[in-house]
Amino acid sequence: MTTASATPPIDHARLVDEIRAWARELGFQQAGIAGVDLGADETHLLNWLAEGRHGEMDYMERHGTRRSRPQDLVAGTVRVISVRMDYLPAAARDGWDTLGDPDAAYVARYALGRDYHKVMRNRLQKLADRIATRTGPFGYRAFVDSAPVLERALARNAGLGWIGKHTCLINKDAGSWFFLGEIYTDLPLPLDAEASAHCGTCTRCLEVCPTQAIVAPYQVDARRCIAYLTIEFGGSIPLELRRPMGNRIYGCDDCQLACPWNKFAVPTPEADFLPRHGLDDSTLLALFAWTEEDFLSRTEGSPIRRTGYVGWLRNIAVALGNAPFSPATLAALDARRDHPSDLVREHVAWALDEQLARRDAAAR
Repeated sequence: MTTASATPPIDHARLVDEIRAWARELGFQQAGIAGVDLGADETHLLNWLAEGRHGEMDYMERHGTRRSRPQDLVAGTVRVISVRMDYLPAAARDGWDTLGDPDAAYVARYALGRDYHKVMRNRLQKLADRIATRTGPFGYRAFVDSAPVLERALARNAGLGWIGKHTCLINKDAGSWFFLGEIYTDLPLPLDAEASAHCGTCTRCLEVCPTQAIVAPYQVDARRCIAYLTIEFGGSIPLELRRPMGNRIYGCDDCQLACPWNKFAVPTPEADFLPRHGLDDSTLLALFAWTEEDFLSRTEGSPIRRTGYVGWLRNIAVALGNAPFSPATLAALDARRDHPSDLVREHVAWALDEQLARRDAAAR
């Protein structure tokens, strides 16, 4: 009597080593393994939602606890493979330099190049395919900011960094200029140790925030956050927050620019993340002159598409209202005075009033 030979068991510890190596080959700077217990983070999330700090991001509430319970989002999940990919482009104009030039347009560093969702999603799929060559078919789903996932908490638990007081993830060897992605899986991989925190007594991120959106350490009120206002929010920007926005037309990086740990940040080797269409060094007037066709063409494959053309004009109008007075700025705003969008007209009218007040003040 003979018996069929059993399939050799998977050496999960060795597999994790291979996953790390494959991740690096695919362009990720680091990979780690986290479990699915996010109880403390769930409490923090629910309190944040109860306080209304998510603004008009209603989907945050609709997702309920699926965000903090990976096994509820993808049945059978027992581990999360968390990865990070650097995105800071070395060739881009210095962020502080751009912010210090009131005629320049500031675009968040992450949005200067190609949409990271597509770049990372394709790489994660390749990583999953490589894993399958060792394990055979296995249960998984890959995410890149595309589903209710507590990506920073999972990355922390996977040892990729700690959540800073500005709520971004910080790695002691690489700063915070990186994207995160995940593979939810049913493979019982060995867990990595949670990263320890190293913010200490530093409060630079709280102090530098233009709108004081970081209301306390580890607590951000999205309703005051320039990233939320210029990207996620589709309404009228509150009057009291318009001047603090300065020349930031898409997102805001001040808390990261001020973080001491970013002296260790490594420029990205990814050509896809290099600035497109000169967005790291464009003037407000040049971008305000874009037609809708220009906007759609030049933001193809870019995360900037998310704000839409009306939002784009709204944001730049506010920045022009904050710019030094010039006849060219006045003329550009006046040309948009009768724009079909109520939202654009409102912000253009505010900007015109600001420009005229600045001109009159200089004449006195």
